[in-house]
Amino acid sequence: MSIPFGVKIPFVEHLGFSLERFDNGQSELRFAPRPEHCNSFDVTHGGAVMTFLDVVMATAARSVDPDMGVVTIEMKTTFMRPAKVSPGQALVGQGLLQHRTRSMAFTEGSVFDAQGQLCARATGTFKYVSRRESPAISTD
Repeated sequence: MSIPFGVKIPFVEHLGFSLERFDNGQSELRFAPRPEHCNSFDVTHGGAVMTFLDVVMATAARSVDPDMGVVTIEMKTTFMRPAKVSPGQALVGQGLLQHRTRSMAFTEGSVFDAQGQLCARATGTFKYVSRRESPAISTD
């Protein structure tokens, strides 16, 4: 059962991500890539996978303080295998907040295919921002 993100994120809505877990520094999301999210090899485009990982990690960071927003400071991604899914299947993203300071979050995220195989992993650093602030860069 999908739960709401707590904020409106048009790009996430456009991609169709659904939030399944959002608590205690952990997140789980689902992403059912459509044909327009694929590359010429008919697998999920790396940019779509990276966007998914970014949101997975940002959501894990926000889960300890949902009233705050986060902006991505740094992200490193490693691809292990193609993120291929059949129609009706979804990729699963799991995020974990590794460490938090007052203003920064250090996270990791993983994307698994429908068979539970690890497709990609990432680490990310996020800055907490008040929703009242208007940062020069977009919030997740």
